[in-house]
Amino acid sequence: MPDIASILAGGLPGGGFAGSFVGRAFVPGEPGGPSPVLLRDDGVFDLSQRYATLADLLAADDPARAARTSPGRHLDSVADLLANSAHDRRDERRAYLLAPADLQALKACGVTFVRSMLERVIEDRAKGDPAAAEGIRKAIAGELGASLREVAPGSPAALRVKQLLQQRGLWSPYLEVGIGPDAEIFTKAQPMAAVGTGALIGIHPQSTWNNPEPEVVLAIAPDGRIVGATLGNDVNLRDVEGRSALLLGRAKDNNGSCALGPWLRLVDGSFGLDDIRRLVVRLRVEGEDGFVLDGASPLSEISRDIADLAGQALGAHNQYPDGLMLFTGTMFAPTADRDAPGLGFTHHTGDLVAISAPAIGTLVNQVGQTDRIPPWRFGSLALLRNLAARGLLRSGA
Repeated sequence: MPDIASILAGGLPGGGFAGSFVGRAFVPGEPGGPSPVLLRDDGVFDLSQRYATLADLLAADDPARAARTSPGRHLDSVADLLANSAHDRRDERRAYLLAPADLQALKACGVTFVRSMLERVIEDRAKGDPAAAEGIRKAIAGELGASLREVAPGSPAALRVKQLLQQRGLWSPYLEVGIGPDAEIFTKAQPMAAVGTGALIGIHPQSTWNNPEPEVVLAIAPDGRIVGATLGNDVNLRDVEGRSALLLGRAKDNNGSCALGPWLRLVDGSFGLDDIRRLVVRLRVEGEDGFVLDGASPLSEISRDIADLAGQALGAHNQYPDGLMLFTGTMFAPTADRDAPGLGFTHHTGDLVAISAPAIGTLVNQVGQTDRIPPWRFGSLALLRNLAARGLLRSGA
């Protein structure tokens, strides 16, 4: 099993940093603190003298141009920054990566892929019991799988399917948001709560059925523009959500349960919305027990377009003056047996989770327990105090 540092070292974009890449890094100093950074092949540059927060940069008319024309002092090489981002090798006297989001709302879309939608229905019917899931999976997939793959959410065909399933007693809240007119959009975590690449992610110790959820995450400006994309892990407790859909917050919003990174690729002439739509997200989980899980998810199989999701998240009825990061959903719901036949997949402490897309890079995290990994202490108020102490609290350019 490789260590987290070796996976981080190989997590660069396939084409290097030829596009526009920004992120956040902890910058040491007296006092040190988080800063927006520009990543290029020739190094990492501090943008904080012009843009104190990443939210400020992403609200610019052209964030990619703003970042490229505002490089500040050189901090480190990308390789050294990545090496120092490994949680078990971190030197606080040097820069390391943080989640590429600060004041933005952290929101997520659910059941936007047919496969994950069916797994949510299975969780609901199994009431959080992994032992009961396999038999239900076979029955429900046979009943619903083929009939739902070509159904556009909110369409007349979707309404006919809904009526048919209701007549057969198979309707579910997950099917409502999966093929109904309204997407499921929920609060994943509070602003500043996300962890970055190289950090520990958290699983509640009482959970016995849980999984990673690798996703493309959209960076959305306050005016609704999609201005970039990154990768995310919407860490999920399947047994908790399976007991009741109303326990979604308990299943999703825990210490270290929202991972973003390794950086943002901004929309520019080399990377547009169609390039985001063509992203293929890979997942690899490697356990200390020798277990390996591999898979790939093309975003092109999503049932709702990314522009539709962004429009439903932010508009006349929902405003986010600091912007938002929007998880677009996952088709991954690992079912391969790990501990015993019929029990499916669940995380073990120490698992290494790598989520990658060649156009962006690789987000790498290691699994820990929510009560044993570092607690979240640095929130929005701490950020404001830190920026004030560093003389960075002023209006942006």
